[in-house]
Amino acid sequence: MRRLSIVVVPCLLLTACAGQPPHSQTMAPDNAVAALYARLDADTGNYLAARGAEAAPDKANAALDDLQAAAAQCATTRGCDNARFLAAFDKLLRAPVNAPPGAADAGDDSPDAAVEAGETSPVVAALPQAGRSVALLKGHKLADIIAINDPMKVAIEQWLTQYRPNLMRAWENYQYLRHEMWPQYEKAGLPEALLFGMLAQESGGKVHAVSRSGASGPLQFMSATGARFGLGVVNGFDQRFDPAQAARANAAYINEQLGVFNDNLELAVAAYNGGEGAMQRLAQRNPDQGFWSPKIYFSVSQETRDYVPMVLAAAWLFLHPERYNLQFPKVDTVPAHIALKLPASIDELTVCLGQDGNPDGWFRTLRNLNPAWDPRQKLAAGTPLDVPASLAADYEKLCTSGKWVELAADLHAAAEPVAPARPARPEPKRYVVRRGDTLGSIARRNGCSSGDLARLNHLKPPHFLLQVGQGLRIDGCRRE
Repeated sequence: MRRLSIVVVPCLLLTACAGQPPHSQTMAPDNAVAALYARLDADTGNYLAARGAEAAPDKANAALDDLQAAAAQCATTRGCDNARFLAAFDKLLRAPVNAPPGAADAGDDSPDAAVEAGETSPVVAALPQAGRSVALLKGHKLADIIAINDPMKVAIEQWLTQYRPNLMRAWENYQYLRHEMWPQYEKAGLPEALLFGMLAQESGGKVHAVSRSGASGPLQFMSATGARFGLGVVNGFDQRFDPAQAARANAAYINEQLGVFNDNLELAVAAYNGGEGAMQRLAQRNPDQGFWSPKIYFSVSQETRDYVPMVLAAAWLFLHPERYNLQFPKVDTVPAHIALKLPASIDELTVCLGQDGNPDGWFRTLRNLNPAWDPRQKLAAGTPLDVPASLAADYEKLCTSGKWVELAADLHAAAEPVAPARPARPEPKRYVVRRGDTLGSIARRNGCSSGDLARLNHLKPPHFLLQVGQGLRIDGCRRE
């Protein structure tokens, strides 16, 4: 059985290898690209299955030959993303040598296939209603779409090192918001891993995040873009801060851009950060190139070059934490509702609930689940609030009577001292020059020294020229 060549593969994926003339790009409809992707999926599966059976070397070689031919054709077909073939070859190279039939496909990202391969992501297994769509994009496995190249490895390392606390907080925040956000992505047919990746990079799951440029909400919509996707202001509440509405709009945007970029995930994510107009123009000038191509990669801003791999790396870690010695905490996030028995603000509830079950306290969770309320606003008794189910009993025990309620109310009633207002400066007295006025006549009329009047108004000797309608200061001149 022929082994996969590590040297030949990258050359097949470039439009021009050393010693080869550049290929001319052929125009291809979407179905031609889809056919190449279908060959990629079929050949990868056939190679892995045949490779595990010692009696089927010819089938493995045939699958590999067709895969290499499809990769070469992709390199000459406009709209075909070479990164998918690179990811497929990477998976084949990493597959165990003596794996039983089918087990070598450990990179399969669907939960069902992961179980068959003996690798079950504890994250995917623990999430209720996970389903295959957690790891599929337009029918393709994320493992076949996301290329684990050097920028991706750098981003994965950043999430696992300096940004690990951010990743953990984003994970916890998302778990409490999941019942609102995930159904919107599921309806749109998009993978949950992508939703988490965008949330982690955009806001860390802080529903009320606002950037310096004015992008707002958990998925950081600008006002105009939000309005284009149905995020308006309803009864004074900006829907960009509504997790469900933001997820719906984000999914609609991503699907729109996937349609524009022929299901190229990296370009769609880049458009979300760098602007769809700029990315579309760049893609039109380079129709045969994916995001990682130097022609596109080095033409976008440094922010976008960082943004795309960070989003995709967070999505990848969401699916495969066990591969990176990463353990996401288990969080009890069953949603519940309470009705306030006493007037209280979210700030006061945070104080009386303490931090049992959450070392960071409950402010962020309560704020995220009830985005329409100002946390300092005193809410009337009977006001309904969304809370984690684990807090419903704690509310009854800690926040309806007793010392913690009194403490919270006392702290909330306090106000920072306000500096006394400075007395307003009196308006300066002015005189408007009329026809026939001279410096001397104006000075005599207002009890001023001619010298002071000239000095205050920067009038120069010897003529001390005046113009009709000119305003002169007279508030600081001394009497003769």
